[in-house]
Amino acid sequence: MPALSSKENSQIGNFILDIIYGNCYKRMRVIAKRALREFWDRFPDAEDALKTWFAEAERATWSTPAEIKAQYRSASILKDSRVVFNICGNKYRLVAKISYKNGIVLIRFIGTHREYDAINAEEV
Repeated sequence: MPALSSKENSQIGNFILDIIYGNCYKRMRVIAKRALREFWDRFPDAEDALKTWFAEAERATWSTPAEIKAQYRSASILKDSRVVFNICGNKYRLVAKISYKNGIVLIRFIGTHREYDAINAEEV
């Protein structure tokens, strides 16, 4: 087996340190898909967009709000680890509370603009 380069050794070492210190690059876990299904049952035009968002969120390894903004430029970062995602070209809104440390995306709200305007996105 060929010897590893110093760069490869460094990358392996950093990966091991990340594991030891709990900084693993975990994929996000989205809770609860049922809310998405119930919404697209009401608004079938949202189904493909929500399925795409769900798949992208589950593959993500977000550890900061900036990483979400890099992927979703139109997302709004709110207080208390909440993020507002625009769905179907901003026709619908999805509010999620993100636990970056635990890799969890908790769906707090999905609705139309009118429904969104009736809630406080920082408290749902």
